[in-house]
Amino acid sequence: MSLYQRVSVDAALYVLRDINRSMTVTQNHITTGMRVAKAADNAVYWSIATTARTDNKAVSAIQDALGMAAATMGTAYTGVQNVIDVVSEIKAKLVAATEEGVDKNKINEELKQLQEQLRSVSEAASFNSDNWVILNNDATPTQPRQIPASFIRNADGTISIGMLSYHIDNTPVGATTSKDARYLIDDRATGSGEYGVLTSAYFATELGAAQNYVLMTSKNGSTAGQVVISLSATTTQGQIGQMISVVDAALTQLTTVGSAFGALEKRIELQNDFATQLHDNITAGIGRLVDADMEEESSRLRALQTQQQLGLQSLNIANATYDTVRQLFQNF
Repeated sequence: MSLYQRVSVDAALYVLRDINRSMTVTQNHITTGMRVAKAADNAVYWSIATTARTDNKAVSAIQDALGMAAATMGTAYTGVQNVIDVVSEIKAKLVAATEEGVDKNKINEELKQLQEQLRSVSEAASFNSDNWVILNNDATPTQPRQIPASFIRNADGTISIGMLSYHIDNTPVGATTSKDARYLIDDRATGSGEYGVLTSAYFATELGAAQNYVLMTSKNGSTAGQVVISLSATTTQGQIGQMISVVDAALTQLTTVGSAFGALEKRIELQNDFATQLHDNITAGIGRLVDADMEEESSRLRALQTQQQLGLQSLNIANATYDTVRQLFQNF
């Protein structure tokens, strides 16, 4: 006769294996900090979280770009502010030159120094070799300068990059005016300095001045017919008055340029704050989908450890009962 009836032992083993399996899962959650670590854990949540992580990296890249843009805009705005101060000083010198008996040649020496300072400040207003106040040959004046500002995932799954722009306000017919001078200096070889406040002759022509007065000339562009503002002993009061009017008009446009840079700098700041909040919210959303609740998992582990101990005791009891019964039938 043979005996192989150990239902209680098999039941205890089954329960213990199930407890150990649950303990392994819980220990993995605690070790990794995630309840959905791979697609097999929850395919839907894993897919959403993986896509969100890649988007979050793109948002981080946008934050870096905005930080760089903020520094560039801050530098440009500082340059414009300093240029306004210098041009205001030039205006004051010209007004002083209207006084009877003043030495205009000496004032002219001061004007030359101030004009050199204008060039120096404009060229120095550069961050990471990016200068937004000087227009060079590698830039197109009629195209807005742009900054990546946002990463957008559309409802259909496609993505796009939102941009912030610094615009040049050209008229519909394309005729250039003094209002298009949105840079400090236009050094393009293909132009005549028209897109730079300091190099544009349009302030003089629009005011009907006798000569095309400019605060400085373009390094590379055509300067035919342009006259840099300066004084001599023979400069008339009428000429000085026209120079003052040109400088005053340039100051008005410089204020517009400064406002544009200031507004864009503020917009970058707001966009950066939004990108930071968006990054944090996406991170929190990913956590809600895949992160483990450590307090809950720890409590579950303690409960499973207790169940494991009870399961081992049950298995020992079942084995002991089986051995006792087996011994009773050994002599048969």
